Formats: sequence, structure tokens, C-alpha cells
Amino acid sequence: MISKNLAIAAAILLLSGLSVGQAVAQPADQPAGQTSATPATTNPTPDATGTPGATPGATTSDAAAPAAPPPAAAAPAVSPPPAAAAAPKENPYGLRQLWEGQNGKADWVARGVMIILAIMSIGTWYIFFMKYWEQSRVIGQAKQVERRFWSSNNLNEGIDKLAKNSVFRTVAESGVRASSGGSGIVNSNDWIAMALNRQLEEINARLQGGIAFLASVGSTAPFVGLFGTVWGILNALLAIGVSGQPSIEKVAGPVGEALIMTAIGLFVAVPAVLLYNLLVRRNKVINEKLRSFASDLQTYLVTKGK
Repeated sequence: MISKNLAIAAAILLLSGLSVGQAVAQPADQPAGQTSATPATTNPTPDATGTPGATPGATTSDAAAPAAPPPAAAAPAVSPPPAAAAAPKENPYGLRQLWEGQNGKADWVARGVMIILAIMSIGTWYIFFMKYWEQSRVIGQAKQVERRFWSSNNLNEGIDKLAKNSVFRTVAESGVRASSGGSGIVNSNDWIAMALNRQLEEINARLQGGIAFLASVGSTAPFVGLFGTVWGILNALLAIGVSGQPSIEKVAGPVGEALIMTAIGLFVAVPAVLLYNLLVRRNKVINEKLRSFASDLQTYLVTKGK
């Protein structure tokens, strides 16, 4: 009986020891009384869709795989900074290139045409300013005649009131000399008229001096420029024929460069014509004033009264 009780007690102790060992071996986060799941294999086999499946024998919570994180948003493409604007190419055709010639070879015919046109232009403006100043001076002297000469008490006093370089004083002195000298062949009236007309012609010739240059420039400058254009086109076509490249850029550039000569000729000619007409019109006004003064002076000298 005692041995039977001992056997029962030994069995109970054995079962108690087994239960305590299982409790110690169970993980801390697993509730007591729940059996642990079968450990998963090291390399889970992916299922048919390619997603790794749950390990056989694992619980539902262990079988569910964590969701893959969403792919990071693509960074916006950074547009490259705009390329720096290319520096504009220098125009290979112009006055400087025309002066230097093609390929650095000076064309002395083209240079000569440009020099001639430059001389024409400079001469035109120089003559215009000089003649305009001279005409203005004579018109001012005509105003002095109206205020001083005819308001004097006698002829000599009137002449003294005029400026020494006045053309009207020259005419008056010439008339006085003619009236005092006289001639036995021609009567006094005709002799005075001849002397005054001779003096007026000399003054008119002096006033007209240089104006003919403006007329010449106005009529010839376009043709001088046209000659330069023809010469430039001829050289351009010869160069194109030698190079054997009759493209539009090979033709348009040299031809356009040659046409600059015509433009320069017109630039010289048009002002010359306009300034010529202006000076001629002012000379007509001066001649009318001189002839009126000479006619009145002749009447005074012949009649010895105003």
C-alpha cells in the first residue's frame, strides 16, 4: 500500500515538473496556456502570385505579411538653366569691310570711289556754310542801307555811314567815281549805268562763287556711287565664280555690300541739290536789293537829288 502511494506521488511530481518546464520555456509575450506556434522556415516559399506565403502551422496573425511601404514620390525634374544667349555675330558686310576689301585684300578702286564721295560731301557742306554766312552778312548790310544811307543829308555822309566791307558802299563809291569822271563818247547817264552794272556783276560773281560745285556734286555723285556699285558687284561675281559656290549667302552679301556705294552717292547728292537751290534763291534776293539800290543811286547821281 505504501509503495502504491509512493508511485502515485512520484507520478504527480513528474507531471508537475513537466508543467513547470513548459511554462518556463514559453515566451514572455505569449499568454499562459497557449501553445507556441511552429517556428517558420528560414526562407519562406513565395506563392503563385510571387508574395511570400505564411509558414505552415503558423497562426493567422503570424501568417499576415506586413504591407510594403509605398514607393517614394518621384522628385520633380529640375529644368536646366537656359543657355546663355549666343553673342551676335559681327556683320561681315559693311563700310569697314568694304574699305578693307574681301579677304583682307584692299580694293583701291572702291577706296578711290569712297574717297571721292567723301571729298564731295565735305566740300558741299563747307561751301554751304561759307556762302550762307556771306549771304547773311550782305542781307544785314541791305538793312543798314535802308536805315542809314537814305536818311543822310548828302551822298558822302551816307557813304561814310556804311561799313567799309559793305557791297553797297562799293556800289555807291563806284557810282560817285563814274559821275565825277564822265566820258566824251558816252553821256553821263549811260556812263554811270555802265559803271554800276559792272560793279553789280562783280559782286554777283563773288556771291555765285562755289555754288556751281554744289550743282556738280548733285548731278554726278549718284553716278560715282553707281560706278562703285557696279565695280563691287563685278568683283563679287568673279569671286563667286572662282570659288564655285553659287549659294544665296555667297551672292547676297557681296552684292548688298556693293549697293552701299549707291546709297552713299545718294546721301551726298541729295543734300547738295537742296543746298544749291537754297543758296541760289537767297542770291536772287540779294541781287534784287543791289539792283534796286543801284537804280536809285543812278537816279540820284543824274538828277543830283533824291
